Amino acid sequence: MEGEEAKHVYHEKQRLQFCLMHALNNLLQEESFTRAELDVIAEKLVLDDPIKDKWTPISLIFKPHHNTLTGNYDVNVLIAALEARGKGVVWHDRRSGASSIRLAEETLLGIMLNIPVRKFGLWRGRHWVTLRKVAGVWYNLDSDLRIPKPFQHEEEVTEFLNNIISRNGEVLIILHEKPSE
Repeated sequence: MEGEEAKHVYHEKQRLQFCLMHALNNLLQEESFTRAELDVIAEKLVLDDPIKDKWTPISLIFKPHHNTLTGNYDVNVLIAALEARGKGVVWHDRRSGASSIRLAEETLLGIMLNIPVRKFGLWRGRHWVTLRKVAGVWYNLDSDLRIPKPFQHEEEVTEFLNNIISRNGEVLIILHEKPSE
């Protein structure tokens, strides 16, 4: 049943540390972003930085918004990329818990998570994951999963989000349109 339901869901799988690119494409349900486009966004963020003249040669080798070899883009690239597509990004206040996220809200496109990852008990980095409702069903579209994992009901989504929040994960609410200022 799980595989049958997921057939109509776009799901990119993990390659190197391009989890942000995969998460963005899974959110938009198509191959919308490429590595080249995200690299350009990351470089533009560097050029637009008012303190770039104070960077050391080391900080220019290890780019501030991404790893040039493996990807590993940061939240600044995520926000700039989604805003370039007219989407809104709102940081979720973890003190409110996941129950404050209105999963049925029509303005909600999806949820992006930045999760600390451990391997063999050691901190390894962070991983981007998308949760998205497709055809009335919420899915975990983690690029590390073999296939999208459907949630049985919204309470299960809330429980999952509370677990992520309790493990110091970041939750970003993604809106269909950028809010007017």
